[in-house]
Amino acid sequence: MQTDKLLHDFCRAVEQRNGKALAALFTEDGVYHDVFYGAFEGRENIAELIDDWFYRTATDFRWDMHDPVSDGRKLYARYTFSYRSLLPEAKGARAMFEGVAIMKLRDGLIVEYGEVANVATGFLDMNFAPERIAKIFARQNAALKARPEMARHIAD
Repeated sequence: MQTDKLLHDFCRAVEQRNGKALAALFTEDGVYHDVFYGAFEGRENIAELIDDWFYRTATDFRWDMHDPVSDGRKLYARYTFSYRSLLPEAKGARAMFEGVAIMKLRDGLIVEYGEVANVATGFLDMNFAPERIAKIFARQNAALKARPEMARHIAD
């Protein structure tokens, strides 16, 4: 599958609440590492992430990928992402994020999806209290420090 088509199909599947279509872009044992919800392994779980988890507290998703770079084994793309939050404190606000999608590929399918995102902008859009934002960042920081590649950065 060509990079542009893969990214287009990826974004549209999320926007259309079509977890099955998104999951079909992954290998059977593929893993989606979501910046908020964690890892979802296998097509059935990836479909659930989209159809249930994403739409549990949000609607009207918009996702665009920009400036993709790929060697056929890895794919990087800058993205813009937004949704209308259903959380009470958000009062229907559109939460906007920017990030980078990182995909490992095999035979034109996604083996692993991960992302690095600036989530602070979305939290501000949704009127999150500073204490809530601090808890979220503390969880993300702990998860980051648990990754093996971070060992030499926290050794001191």
